[in-house]
Formats: sequence, C-alpha cells, structure tokens
Amino acid sequence: MDHYTKEGFTLTHSIGFAINKARNLLVNEMDAALKELDITSQQMGILLAMKRGTATTPFELSKLLGIDTGLMTRMLDKLEVKQFLGRSRSLEDRRVVNLTLTKKGEATAARIPEIAPAVLNNRLKAFTKAEFKEMQRLLLKFIAD
Repeated sequence: MDHYTKEGFTLTHSIGFAINKARNLLVNEMDAALKELDITSQQMGILLAMKRGTATTPFELSKLLGIDTGLMTRMLDKLEVKQFLGRSRSLEDRRVVNLTLTKKGEATAARIPEIAPAVLNNRLKAFTKAEFKEMQRLLLKFIAD
C-alpha cells in the first residue's frame, strides 16, 4: 500500500521529515546534557553498547547503531584520544579489532543512565503511557528489517 503520491507529497508532512526533525531535537538536547561527560549522543551509544557487551568490535557497533564504518572509525578515534576506550587486534583474526572500555570509559558509561532518561522523559512528558508504548511499537516496526 502506498501512503504517498507525487501529487500529494509535501516535505513537512512526510514521515521522513518528522523523524529527522525529532532526531535532531533529541540529539541537540542529549548532546547538551552529556556535555559534562565530554561525550556526544552518538558516543553515548558506543559506550553503552560496549558496557553492556552488546558490541565489542567496530563492525558490531556500526551494525547495531546504523553508522557507516568510516564514521564509526572517526568516532572511535575520538573516544580513544579522550581515553574512553582501547583497541587491540584479535589474536585469532588480525583483521578484527577488539574494543575495551578504559576505567574512564566504564565510569562515564555508568553515569549515562543518570542523565539520558531525564532528557528522554522531558521530550515525552506530554505523552500518556499508552501513547508512549504505541510510539515505541510503531518506531520499532518502522525500523524492523
């Protein structure tokens, strides 16, 4: 089923426009809140994924977060320079780079849950629990493969 036609398509009424604008609002608010930790919202995703063991290589992080490998490399470079993580080559496969959080990275990742929920809750304050659940369900449906 087509939801858009070329005759009725307008930028500001497209789902893509709304999702992109919502993302930009959230990124700006999250980045401002995370400034005290010296990380961005994108870097937050990397640190949390590593802390929870969800991803331990650049490839796994790229796939999980939907970030191309070139950008991922640049983000990891910045996190390494700031001493949030370390890299090492796999002994089994030299092509694989393993990532580990440093003590500073661990401490920073542990502080993220003190900050991020407040930003999200503020943006969602006008939503009922049912609206929140429905929005979550629909977004997960939208991004499903």
